Amino acid sequence: MELDLALLDEIAKLTNEAGAAILDIYARGAEGVEAQRKDDGSPVTAADRAAHGILVSGLARLTPRVHVVSEEDKGVSWSPDREPWWLVDPLDGTKEFLKQTGEFTVNVALVQDGLPVGGVVYAPALGRTWIGGPEGGEVRENGLTRPLGIRSVDPSRLCVVASQDHAGPMVRRLLKRTPGVEALSMGSSLKFCLIAEGRADLYLRDGPTMEWDTGAAHAVLQAAGGQVFTMEGVPVTYGKHEFRNSHFVAVGDQTFPWRQLLELHSTGE
Repeated sequence: MELDLALLDEIAKLTNEAGAAILDIYARGAEGVEAQRKDDGSPVTAADRAAHGILVSGLARLTPRVHVVSEEDKGVSWSPDREPWWLVDPLDGTKEFLKQTGEFTVNVALVQDGLPVGGVVYAPALGRTWIGGPEGGEVRENGLTRPLGIRSVDPSRLCVVASQDHAGPMVRRLLKRTPGVEALSMGSSLKFCLIAEGRADLYLRDGPTMEWDTGAAHAVLQAAGGQVFTMEGVPVTYGKHEFRNSHFVAVGDQTFPWRQLLELHSTGE
């Protein structure tokens, strides 16, 4: 299947439609949204389900022969192969949605041969859309479009972006021990997007994530010139057992010796 800007534009429209449904529920405020708990303990709301329905039906209309794996139905009985497949998180950052921070996204990625070849990340409350594919990447806001682009790392002014709720021990050690490091706290897949825009350098995740949490933003960062690696320095792949990610590092400037930095903070308090 050919993934060009025209198809990505249709996917962006679809994420915007899902985002509008999310905002209708978001407008009720924290007191007006009921959250239930899934088997893994994570919250799910009517907004997750509404966005899921819009995305799955829309993708079936646009690409009827392409399988869809969404967080809200998992698709765990399906085994990925060499054919392309859609990877969807209808509402990434449900906790941020419930806390009314605005830092939640709608994520759609196309995966082929185990790699994200294109993706769209939409932040409904922020009104921003990030798109990445074979033809490059861009961010859209208020009717304006600008290209994405990573920045060269200045080791004396390293900017690390971290999860507000899920920073692990290695992240805490890195922030504590690295002189001059700047820390940005951000929810959902927006952390990748900050790197793709050249506003941050590194995102270390030493805690659990699922593939739908990262696929679309991985594609955006890749289109901007960055990459997402396992701790062993191998690009993260998709279609793994139960769609679980190992710990990873997202970087903009791939020449930066991030593995050496992490080795300094791999142990100790």
